[in-house]
Amino acid sequence: MKLLSLPLLTALFLSAATSFAQTPAPQPSKPPVPSVAAAPTPPPPVLDAKSWVLMDYATGQLLLEGNADQRVEPASITKIMTSYVVSAEMQHGKIHLEDPVTISENAWRSGGAGTDGSTSFLELNSQVPLKQLLYGMIIQSGNDAAIALAEHTAGSEALFADLMNQYAARLGMTGTHYVDASGLPNEDHYTTARDVALLSRALIRDFPDEYAIYKIKEFEWNGIKQHNRNPLLWRDSTVDGIKTGHTNNAGYCLATSAQRGDQRLIAVVMGAASEKARADANQELLSYGFRFFETHRLYEASKPLATPELWKGEAATAALGVTEDVVVTLPRGRYADLKASMDLPAQLIAPLQKGQQVGTLRVRLDDKSLLERPIVALEDAPEGGFFKRLGDGVMLWFKGSGEPAQTTVPGTQ
Repeated sequence: MKLLSLPLLTALFLSAATSFAQTPAPQPSKPPVPSVAAAPTPPPPVLDAKSWVLMDYATGQLLLEGNADQRVEPASITKIMTSYVVSAEMQHGKIHLEDPVTISENAWRSGGAGTDGSTSFLELNSQVPLKQLLYGMIIQSGNDAAIALAEHTAGSEALFADLMNQYAARLGMTGTHYVDASGLPNEDHYTTARDVALLSRALIRDFPDEYAIYKIKEFEWNGIKQHNRNPLLWRDSTVDGIKTGHTNNAGYCLATSAQRGDQRLIAVVMGAASEKARADANQELLSYGFRFFETHRLYEASKPLATPELWKGEAATAALGVTEDVVVTLPRGRYADLKASMDLPAQLIAPLQKGQQVGTLRVRLDDKSLLERPIVALEDAPEGGFFKRLGDGVMLWFKGSGEPAQTTVPGTQ
């Protein structure tokens, strides 16, 4: 991600209606790259799969998609959520990596060596450290490991599925419903490509230590060594996850993530025709994304974007900005075409509390809105004394209420 600052707000809009003070532009952390005409971009790939998405990790923007919200069977991609829930419950102190987990008959019979699904070959009634089960589920895609983890975490797989659905709702996965921890076929067990990408982004962001397991290429348990089923770990050194899935109804599914420099992308392909097809499709999405998109940080959190005049306040001006870094992903070479604006009130009147929203920052490319962020007061702005309030009140009476101000990037209107 390039740490560039958009040349925004060289001076605020001045008029009798707004009475805003002149404000210097934020200084870029690196000199801006000289503008050049954007190179032609080939059309995005069209994949032979039920659905797919390419998401930028830093922004959460969908860069490419096909049937992103179509309901599909997740198969073993379900285990991304299983590992997310287990990691979250460990973070809350409810379970621990060192916990001994008893392998129940349900885990052994439903996901063990006697089934035709992927398994970690766990022995009935044996006790296995939770950490080893995580490795078995993530690297070997063990159904028995997933069920054992669910039972240890929630008491039963059904109660664990309830937890999965609660976490899915928190993450905004509106097209997903779980009934088990391993991804065995069930008509009430479904997801979407968009939701898988949302979940994958949350896993990488919230639990980086557990996510690191996803790039391990092999794991041995009970004398049996198995390889990670994600072939891109061998094909592309920048890929460090995430998970495969397959059943007859689901087809071949794969979620991957790769980082090149400061840019990370997440690709999800659901319902491909073969193992090779799903791997090739993910590689095609990642290659296209890294080649034809770039990510910029436009503004830093808690740095003033504007210092407009403050009426009836102790101070003459108020520092306004954003609470989080403003990051945007766009087609490579289009940075100079961004248009940004701030919608602010015509008069800013004390008191203001730190974090109070007073306006909106908007960034557009052509006719498309890329993002909107609240503009807030960066510090408390208390009222001034009696005579300050009285004097400003008289001035405001003569000026009238005025119209809300919209300031834009000079030269990009």
